[in-house]
Amino acid sequence: MKHATVTTRSARRLSEMEFAGWVGAAAPGDRLEYHRGFLAVDTIPVISKLPEPDRAALKQTAGRAWWASEQRLVHLVQERLGPDLFAYLAIARPKPKHAEASLAALLVDVEAA
Repeated sequence: MKHATVTTRSARRLSEMEFAGWVGAAAPGDRLEYHRGFLAVDTIPVISKLPEPDRAALKQTAGRAWWASEQRLVHLVQERLGPDLFAYLAIARPKPKHAEASLAALLVDVEAA
């Protein structure tokens, strides 16, 4: 039976821990929108319009997304929605053979932070 892909969009800002949980539970092809805005601007303190706690949390989540991509757990893509507005998506990849160790490390890293 083929798995139907699921796109998840959160009405609120996603935490690093929630992102990590999604990576561990996602089936190949599932999509998660982890940010909507302009990531390069929204994570920089002097130009971001986000409150500092939100900006810092976004930077952590974006860093975890990059890490998951480097571990070959997700593809990272962006969809242009308009001028200076993008949807940042993580698309789950098939779990590699070392995924169990990677997912355990992912959760340990998040809890330690």
